[in-house]
Amino acid sequence: MFGDKRVAVVIPAYNEERLVGRAIEQIPQFVDRIIVIDDASSDQTALIARRWSAKRNLICIRHEVNQGVGGAIVTGYRKALELGDDVVAVMAGDAQMDPMDLPRLIEPVLSDGADYVKGDRLAWPGVWRVMPLARFIGNHLFSLLTKLTSGYGQIRDSQCGYTVITAHTLAKLDLDELYTRYGFPNDVLAHLYSVGARLAQVPVRPIYASEQSGISLLTGLVGMPWVMLCSMWRRWRRAGTFLLAKPVRRKN
Repeated sequence: MFGDKRVAVVIPAYNEERLVGRAIEQIPQFVDRIIVIDDASSDQTALIARRWSAKRNLICIRHEVNQGVGGAIVTGYRKALELGDDVVAVMAGDAQMDPMDLPRLIEPVLSDGADYVKGDRLAWPGVWRVMPLARFIGNHLFSLLTKLTSGYGQIRDSQCGYTVITAHTLAKLDLDELYTRYGFPNDVLAHLYSVGARLAQVPVRPIYASEQSGISLLTGLVGMPWVMLCSMWRRWRRAGTFLLAKPVRRKN
């Protein structure tokens, strides 16, 4: 429990046998439930995750067919809603999200009435010394595009997957409509804008090791912009406007 809220953490994982155990181990004890989604891994990701069920309240769900990181997150969202959790966080299976930041991400839900809280690595002091240059530039460019396509004009780090959402807000979303591959973070923002979700941003520590990005040049130059343009079109169709939302709440 965090305050009076039951907290679930969704961990999308694909071929993360080396790091998923560490990611689970680091999750704070106040978290009520951990939901690991093994997205059709070809390694021992699911087996390693299930070993933790004896120590933590953990559920491991395996996709027989790969559905993408967004598809894995949506499966976790559905399970959290089914089980009655109040707040649902997303943390990666590669242990690249600092668990010490989780309370700060949840706090705006309790204190400010935020519906969706997004981690902001680009606001972290010295981020340029930690984040690889290509990702630093790419994140700024994608965030600029997302300001226009999502409706949230003050988004700073659109690509950060460290997020918290309330069950009340999740219930408003048509989860079947969410884009399930790369571009999920951008697409979900447009859907959230359409249901009037109140957004907060919280600086989070960027963590990088030697892993390679799964986003190809073609995906970055063509796929991602196309997903965002489609998101903007759907948002316009629902709301009848391209106007930007009120400034995003920032929690320092």
